Amino acid sequence: MAKKKQTVEDQNLENVQEALNTTSVWIEKNQNKLTWAVTIVVALVVGALALNTYVIKPKAVEVNDENAKAVAYFMQGDWEKALNGDDAECIGFQTIADEYKCFQSGKLAALYAGVCYYQMGQFEDAIEYLDKFSADDLTIEPAALQLMGDAYVQMEDYAKAVKAFEGAAESGNELIAPMSLKKVGFVYLELGNKAAAKKAFETIKTDYPASTEAQNIEAYIAIAE
Repeated sequence: MAKKKQTVEDQNLENVQEALNTTSVWIEKNQNKLTWAVTIVVALVVGALALNTYVIKPKAVEVNDENAKAVAYFMQGDWEKALNGDDAECIGFQTIADEYKCFQSGKLAALYAGVCYYQMGQFEDAIEYLDKFSADDLTIEPAALQLMGDAYVQMEDYAKAVKAFEGAAESGNELIAPMSLKKVGFVYLELGNKAAAKKAFETIKTDYPASTEAQNIEAYIAIAE
């Protein structure tokens, strides 16, 4: 029995150590632009916005056509051409967002542009265009806020990162909210605010127990003690 108890204790220690390492790596090496979180955000944007581009009848057919051309480059991962267009038929998301901002398609282009800028490592520009996007949607809106938070982390502006992540978490989206809460906890740990970090981790435990982020959450809570 003693041996079994020791094994469990050792496992708990390993979980805590793994959590510590994860937190450190996330803060210090978050320069990898194709992290799991960003990949999920991009997938949400592609899936949800493709519906608007190809299915929902827009107010301005011309704007929608231009969006469709840029979306093709976006889905290929050609961020430069998706953003700035080519020398032939595509004018790119940035121009669409700037010139047609009164149309919903222009607002969607701003979101696309923000994702492109993020993938290209131009985080200030990413924030500028992500901030131009607004929608009454419980998936895309929080996903955009979370990506904005990631951009602030890249710039080491942790106070604004927390605000963006908390805004995303307030959506209650079953996928985005626990992801954002975990990021809130990580950032607060970096800022030395263990109480706030613990609160974020405990919210994951109580409100999103079935989420991926809830796995080993006890280890993160232990770090924040």
